[in-house]
Amino acid sequence: MTDPLHQELLALAQEAAHKAGALLRDGRPADLAVAATKSSPIDVVTEMDIAAEKLITDLISEQRPDDGFLGEEGASVTGTSGVRWIIDPLDGTVNYLYGLPTWSVSIAAELGGETVAGVVAVPMRGETFHAVLGGGAWATGAWEGERRLACRPVAPLEQALVSTGFNYVTEVRTHQADVAQKLIPLLRDIRRGGSAAVDLCDVAAGRLDGYYERGLNPWDLAAGDLIAREAGALTGGRPGERPARDLAIAGTPGVFEPLQRLLEDFGAWHD
Repeated sequence: MTDPLHQELLALAQEAAHKAGALLRDGRPADLAVAATKSSPIDVVTEMDIAAEKLITDLISEQRPDDGFLGEEGASVTGTSGVRWIIDPLDGTVNYLYGLPTWSVSIAAELGGETVAGVVAVPMRGETFHAVLGGGAWATGAWEGERRLACRPVAPLEQALVSTGFNYVTEVRTHQADVAQKLIPLLRDIRRGGSAAVDLCDVAAGRLDGYYERGLNPWDLAAGDLIAREAGALTGGRPGERPARDLAIAGTPGVFEPLQRLLEDFGAWHD
């Protein structure tokens, strides 16, 4: 039995993610341009990132005016209710800019510092993933109704398909490439999708055995991490730590620990 408040927060996140996803999918201008850059000239923000975040925060604020916000495009409100929304209005902006389909809207609700509800909408796939704490992970898509998610059965690391991502700061991504080069001979293969939230949901859905990345922010992780864990995956960062900017890892129970050990040995968390 899940908490009624968690279900309320989930329903609001689903509504906001659906509307933002529709805006991004249907409202993308043919002449979409870069509105700003973040960590480097190739780490971009478009006008649609900004519009989607405003849609989400306005919708949630109308129904829950006392909640706080942390959003990638600048939303930052402390709030007084104990609930904080962590929002990535467009995870995979470069994919979106180029017309590639792997981008998502990620919305999570924290209560007392713990993520209790999360939604990741992937409009170009026609899929939405969601979870509440203790309630399992679920998805809707081309199939009928909701499908309960479960990560893949245990497989040895050498048979694991693992995804990762690369930072937009040249020095960091060069180091990440070195780590990937060391990992590739030890795995089935490596993928690079371009949206951390989608990768985490793909671990939950059994489409990947594992995922790791350095340099993620809370809005990249919050919803997808909950969805992966509720599907039976293990998540963390460096040994004994939670997923963080230094390193975030998700994997099936058979893949998570050996992947974490290798990433620690290879120094995946530092330059």
